[in-house]
Amino acid sequence: MNLKHNLYRQILTIVLIMFALIYISIAIILPKLLIPIYEKNIYLYLKTPLDVVRYDFSQTDIDSSVAYLYKNNDTLTTSSNLKDIINLPAEQIIENIKDDFGKFKYQGKTYYYNTINDEQGYKIAITNDEYVHQMRSDILEALFPVLLITLLLMLAIVAWWSQSLAQKIRHLKEKVDNLDNENYKDKYKYKVDDELKVLSKAIDEMKLTLHKQEEYKNQMYQNISHDFKTPLTVIKSYIEAIEDGVENEEDGLKIIKQEIKKLETKVHSLLYLNKLTYFKDMDNYKSGEVNIVDILESSVSKFKMTRPDIKWQIDILDKKTDFKGSKDNWEAIIDNILSNFTRYAEKEVKITVKNHRITLYNDGPNIDESILNDMFTPYKKGINGQFGLGLSIVKQTLSLLGYEVSAKNERVGISFIIK
Repeated sequence: MNLKHNLYRQILTIVLIMFALIYISIAIILPKLLIPIYEKNIYLYLKTPLDVVRYDFSQTDIDSSVAYLYKNNDTLTTSSNLKDIINLPAEQIIENIKDDFGKFKYQGKTYYYNTINDEQGYKIAITNDEYVHQMRSDILEALFPVLLITLLLMLAIVAWWSQSLAQKIRHLKEKVDNLDNENYKDKYKYKVDDELKVLSKAIDEMKLTLHKQEEYKNQMYQNISHDFKTPLTVIKSYIEAIEDGVENEEDGLKIIKQEIKKLETKVHSLLYLNKLTYFKDMDNYKSGEVNIVDILESSVSKFKMTRPDIKWQIDILDKKTDFKGSKDNWEAIIDNILSNFTRYAEKEVKITVKNHRITLYNDGPNIDESILNDMFTPYKKGINGQFGLGLSIVKQTLSLLGYEVSAKNERVGISFIIK
């Protein structure tokens, strides 16, 4: 596959670059950095024989790589190999010597020397830079096989690793391609707990989430169809009854208007939920602030008319009562929660604002724990088989505003907490 080849080439290129950098560092830069050490060894190498060098060089064991000069009064004697070392008259050599030991350049070459001046005379040992070049050459000869073997081992390891990596990537691509395939069976086993295994698990979780969302949507469509079908059936039945003279026209129209109002409420809820789902300019929801006390009092006044038998109570225990969002947002949130409360509360509804959180309580029956965790989730069937569109609106509106909502069973009743 192109993926494998491309990946292999990229990794191979990186390995070759690393090898080149290592070679440059060890084979070129390192020897240059070691030159001062080489030169120190040369000076010691030149100094040692000066103590035993005599005027008569034929009686002295002379290293062929080192030439000697001996000066006593006006007499200047040189070893026979001087011209082999440096093609320069002895007098001019002495002129280039400035210190006890050091180096000078002549015709592009570097020459090293060391001297001693004692009662026997002035002695000079001199050699060329072949020793330094030889040291460099020895280092390269020693390093090249090691670097070559290292490169081959690195290439073998990289080839094996890149094949394994390419196989994992092909597996991930296969999983993504089969996100919507329920019959797909993942048989690949990760031997290493690395980032690609984490990504594989994330794909599994995404597939599970998508599958759940699809189930939620299908469930919602069924519930919506049922909720719309019921009032439509009632309206149709009453129209036919009025036309047949079976039902009084005034009573029939009253029932029809009630069912139409129910349909209108459901349609408005669906449109609002759809706007929340696809609305992208979220900053507009967070730009303003509203006083939650005014909205709570207004909503409670409306629902008191529906359930006058309930005790309605609002406790404001927080100095800061401004919340992010618009009046319309918070009216939709509070109205949908209180509408739910009016169906289940028995004697009491209590709303508390404290520590910048809103707690809405009713003394109705507890909710089954399996429903409690999902009752705010869009498309999820809720209490008594209702699909809970109002609570979905609550959750999504609060999410856009940057708040969270949760439900909690109390010893008696249930609380909705907004924070």
